[in-house]
Amino acid sequence: MHMRTIILLTLVLAATPTVAATTAEQIRQAANRFLGEFAEELSASGYEVRSEVGRLDPRLALAPCAEPLAASFTGDPWESSQPTLQMQCEGQRPWRMFLPVSVTIEGELYSAAQPIGRGERLTESMIERVSGVMNTSRRRPITQLEDLLGKEMTRSINRGTVLTPNLVVEPDAVQRGDHVIITARSGNFTVNSRGKALANGRPGEQVMVENLSSSRRIRGRVVAPGRVEIPM
Repeated sequence: MHMRTIILLTLVLAATPTVAATTAEQIRQAANRFLGEFAEELSASGYEVRSEVGRLDPRLALAPCAEPLAASFTGDPWESSQPTLQMQCEGQRPWRMFLPVSVTIEGELYSAAQPIGRGERLTESMIERVSGVMNTSRRRPITQLEDLLGKEMTRSINRGTVLTPNLVVEPDAVQRGDHVIITARSGNFTVNSRGKALANGRPGEQVMVENLSSSRRIRGRVVAPGRVEIPM
């Protein structure tokens, strides 16, 4: 190699800027920015969020990233207080890594003010509004009173139990032996007749009913207390 070529190559290499690797501290800062934005968003809805980024090896050094690091939850943070963040570089040398974090979401929820038995229908005196952690399990707590009142318990619970959707169901809108209105519907045309329920049913469920005029037994959908609809 000619001396002139060697000198030129040396000058080019010297003039080429060295791009530093992505460090553990840069990844931590990006994760904290993402979690801060998440907390700020939920704060507007009355929730308080506390978070902490998991341990990172300070010697970590990944390929340099010309773009800001992208962060996202790999799962629903409402279903776990120990979610995982995906940290990703979308530059010319893309990479991604997964970072454990701790996220606690606190807000107003409802719990049992007393022991409540299976099959009991909830009244306002049975429940109380309290502050608590929202994301300790995969079942998000119920936060609206109207989603509880009049509902039926699926199992017995103790005082202080947080009320979640799996614990309550709509009560039976019709019960076996009830006299009901049977509505036969086709478009805007309807015909009503009197009938008798042959089984219990909640809104949306299918039950057998007997038309009291014809003694015909048919299957219909419960649409409201005392009302069953059948297609024409």
